Amino acid sequence: MAIRYPIPAETYRTEDSIKRSRFIVTASHAPDSESAKAFITEIKAEFPDATHNCWAYAAGPPGDTAQVGMSDDGEPHGTAGKPMLNTLLHGGVGEIAVVVTRYFGGTKLGTGGLVRAYTSLVNLALEGLPQKEKVETVRLLATVPYQSVTLFKRMLPEFEAEVAEERFTDEAGFVLVMPAEHEADFAARVAELTDGRGRIKAG
Repeated sequence: MAIRYPIPAETYRTEDSIKRSRFIVTASHAPDSESAKAFITEIKAEFPDATHNCWAYAAGPPGDTAQVGMSDDGEPHGTAGKPMLNTLLHGGVGEIAVVVTRYFGGTKLGTGGLVRAYTSLVNLALEGLPQKEKVETVRLLATVPYQSVTLFKRMLPEFEAEVAEERFTDEAGFVLVMPAEHEADFAARVAELTDGRGRIKAG
């Protein structure tokens, strides 16, 4: 599973016209299925007179299928939701929900045309979507001898570790938050720095 990956930084909207049909695509952050469904409901309420509000979401790391959903919303089966979801799963962005709103313009696109239209609208959203990086973190309690504190603190930036709390008893204790990918290397470095006297456990 990815420990760092891009996610939507904000809700993004763009649109396109294909054979006189108006297509509006709205994409947003969806950290779980519940937030994805709430976003979809919100967009449907915004465009209640649309011919279709087709949607798809992938509420996990890029390519992860544990929390996904899709709907053709009245378009022919398999022509909207499925190609939208496939595009999301291969788009390299995690925790994302997309609704494509269609106002029919009088010209039928055919099955292949619909698949191409809905795929292109999701790609259009992915191209313009403002993104930020999600970093999975862990919370650790590190306990070190007092004589090691200066060197210990000096090495924290290398592991992107932030001190959330300090606890001083017979040893120095630090509650740290850091990217999960650094945990093993950090524990090894603490053991080396303290000659095995430092301890790391879940904080």
